[in-house]
Amino acid sequence: MAAKILVCDDEPHIVHVVAAKLRGAGFEVLTAADGQEGLELAREAHPDLIFTDYQMPSLSGLELCARLRADPATRDIPAVMLSARGFSIVDEDLTHTNIRKVLPKPFSPREVLAIARELLEGAAAGAR
Repeated sequence: MAAKILVCDDEPHIVHVVAAKLRGAGFEVLTAADGQEGLELAREAHPDLIFTDYQMPSLSGLELCARLRADPATRDIPAVMLSARGFSIVDEDLTHTNIRKVLPKPFSPREVLAIARELLEGAAAGAR
């Protein structure tokens, strides 16, 4: 069964590019246009990995990850933060969330795919 990945970003072209690359590699992809929708989808669908933008309306990516970490049902879902230049994430934020990597924008779709494979393979190895 293909791993399920949630892509959460308020920029439609980012969602399209990331989702297309992941789908092309055989992953099942869910998409959300903001943090609140991403939170609801994550709780409902329990993805194996989340790519989320940092700055979004209604709920930032950091708030999304903190809420997921606080919920026993979603606390172990790893996340990758997509961050525009000028936005920095401090180490303290990483320790209180499920963020495993920070990927600065602009990024290559190949980087997204490599990170997805790395994190999902690491999770599979840890589950054995």
